[in-house]
Amino acid sequence: MRTILIIAAKEIRDGLRNRWVAATTLLMAALAVTLAFLGSAPTGTVGIGRLEVTIVSLSSLTIFLLPLLALLLSFDAIVGEIDRGTMLLLLSYPVARWQALLGKFLGHVAIIAFATIIGYGMAGLVLHLLAPDGGEPWAAFAAMIGSSVLLGAAFVSMGYLASTLVRDRGTAAGIAVALWLLFVLLYDMGLLGLLVATGGQGLGEGLLNTLLLANPADAYRLFNLTGFADVGRHAGMAGLAARATLGPLPLLGALAAWTLAPLALAGLVLSRRQI
Repeated sequence: MRTILIIAAKEIRDGLRNRWVAATTLLMAALAVTLAFLGSAPTGTVGIGRLEVTIVSLSSLTIFLLPLLALLLSFDAIVGEIDRGTMLLLLSYPVARWQALLGKFLGHVAIIAFATIIGYGMAGLVLHLLAPDGGEPWAAFAAMIGSSVLLGAAFVSMGYLASTLVRDRGTAAGIAVALWLLFVLLYDMGLLGLLVATGGQGLGEGLLNTLLLANPADAYRLFNLTGFADVGRHAGMAGLAARATLGPLPLLGALAAWTLAPLALAGLVLSRRQI
């Protein structure tokens, strides 16, 4: 365990040297605080709370931004180290390949977690100063931050799998872009097209649930926009939530599976790869 933590700490230090941590945190904070201020606009006459609007906005932002940041961090984590010869140097020490992989993974997830918690935490502080509410909306806000870290971990894991499968960084970068386009943009467009083509009747409840769980971005979206009543009323997803009938635990389980399965496959590929 000590070896894994040492490698994770090295990845965090490298992120600090490359200004990845600072840049990611500032970007997340700037966008989150901006949305927090904009979220205060609909309050008053229409009776929508600042916090609920901000959760809906930040959830939508996270789906587009966080997977991209995670893939940019991880796409060359393995193949880049092999190209530079540093992976061979690392493995010349008493370090197993799985320890190197897991340590690097934890370091990158720590960067994502730090940027998300600090960035969205600043938005939460702004909202608290504007309207010190309590109760369910703040629980939904905390759940959004935690599930955002889990979504980032899922895409870091996919980036690691791509990085172990290929032989050069260019190919890994291409796969990372393809993964982002597939899960963030194209998948939902295809699902929407299928629903429109069948008039909403061609997909049974079980098939729709499976298709939604097959995309970590959709699992994240449903968890945050339908899992809490106060937020769900303003998210515009009541119809889909009624058809999908997925509770919070299956959705979180899907995010966890999308984190563990690609990472396990990456470990298997790396264990058999010639370095």
